[in-house]
Amino acid sequence: MTPDSVLTLLAIFALWNGIVFCVYAFDKMAATQGAWRVREDALILLAVFGGGLGAFACQRLMRHKTRKGPFPVLLPLMAGLHLTIVLLITLVPDALLQAVDQAALILNRLI
Repeated sequence: MTPDSVLTLLAIFALWNGIVFCVYAFDKMAATQGAWRVREDALILLAVFGGGLGAFACQRLMRHKTRKGPFPVLLPLMAGLHLTIVLLITLVPDALLQAVDQAALILNRLI
């Protein structure tokens, strides 16, 4: 993986987490005003599919979704998982790609 592609992935990741942060912040503002809210399953999906850091940051900064449902456990877990993935991509991209290739070969043999 080239340095440019790593930077591109990091930029996309940062942008996505910024968007997720804004969605969570919008939901917090809507909650305080009694307005239309974002569905909880949509918030969960945003966090699971790459937005864990943005969701967790909004949870901590705006005190949003700190007690209800799966959020107190799910958001820190997703943030940790996504941070680990970012560090792996940033620090050891070649080793990560080799591991993915090996896993794909093993799966192909099993199938």
